[in-house]
Amino acid sequence: MTGQITLLAFFQSLLNEVNDMKKLNRIDSKGITLIELLVALVICGVVIAGIYRLFIAQSKAYTVQDQVVEVQQSIRSAMEILLRDLRMAGFDSDNVASKINIANPIIAGDHSATVSYEYDDTHRHDITYSLMNGSLTRQLTISPDVGLSTTTTDTLLENVDALNFEYGVDTNDDGALDSWVSAGGIGTAKVVAVRIVLTAKPDQTNPDVKNWVSPRTLTSAVTLRNQYLK
Repeated sequence: MTGQITLLAFFQSLLNEVNDMKKLNRIDSKGITLIELLVALVICGVVIAGIYRLFIAQSKAYTVQDQVVEVQQSIRSAMEILLRDLRMAGFDSDNVASKINIANPIIAGDHSATVSYEYDDTHRHDITYSLMNGSLTRQLTISPDVGLSTTTTDTLLENVDALNFEYGVDTNDDGALDSWVSAGGIGTAKVVAVRIVLTAKPDQTNPDVKNWVSPRTLTSAVTLRNQYLK
């Protein structure tokens, strides 16, 4: 009798295990519901949208910074060319065989300037810097001692807001800079230095750059060494 009870209990236990396995199989075969799928899609959409917005913001910031660097480098390059020519103002090789005469080394203006110097024993250069249609232009006139002059105009920098010149003058001919004046205040004094203020802005075709980037200004001063030596 005891053996029968034990055997019956064993089969009952085995039957319970089979039923439990069937329940697990039914649960495992159920999968995910439509609501769970929709929730997962919504979460993925929110994450993707956030990543996209971050990518767009980073792209705009990169474009703006790239334009800032570009305009700053362009201003420096244009300023270096301008300063190089100003340093040559009044240069004369003093070669007795040269027929080049530099009567007026610099023609001063508040928003333009013309420098003249002897390029070699047979050629004189007159270079005018000015604003033309929002661009900084360099007009070079080459005058040989024999023959006709030639003139070329190059654009050094676009989107220029301002080009201003101030002049350091030696009023008592002691070889020292006495004061900074505008073009109208030079009078008969000798110009021995020039200060340039150049303001430009990035390309305005990109609305982000136009709205976010303010114009950049570079100020430089140069001594007219050939004037000091005279």
